[in-house]
Amino acid sequence: MEMQIEFPGGKRVNSDYKGFIVKTDQPKNEGGDDSAPEPYDLFLSSIGTCAGVYIVYFCESRDIPTDEITMTLRFDRNEKTHLMEKIAIDIHLPSDFPKKYRKAVIRSAQMCTVKQNLIHPPEILVTTNSVNG
Repeated sequence: MEMQIEFPGGKRVNSDYKGFIVKTDQPKNEGGDDSAPEPYDLFLSSIGTCAGVYIVYFCESRDIPTDEITMTLRFDRNEKTHLMEKIAIDIHLPSDFPKKYRKAVIRSAQMCTVKQNLIHPPEILVTTNSVNG
């Protein structure tokens, strides 16, 4: 699998994957145009949306509607290291959500592949190569 990373100018950095362009930028106070989310914003968003997808699968397999389910992702970031110390996901279920599935829907969200990659991190290699052009 491969993803292309492009530098369209300024502090913007985009990824091209599966025909989708994911745009990022930096805030104005860091020299960017604030025209797109920061990469770290997308990282956090991927945790929440991944958990959400697992909730959708769980609910669909039981014919439970998801249109009234929402989630809130909260996080604590270390001011010195800028690394996350804690990420919490609150799943807001409608009052008619079956009580027998409340713990199971949490377990389902915890199966998120993005979260699992944080628990069991991959090796990340960074190299350079020369491009003739």
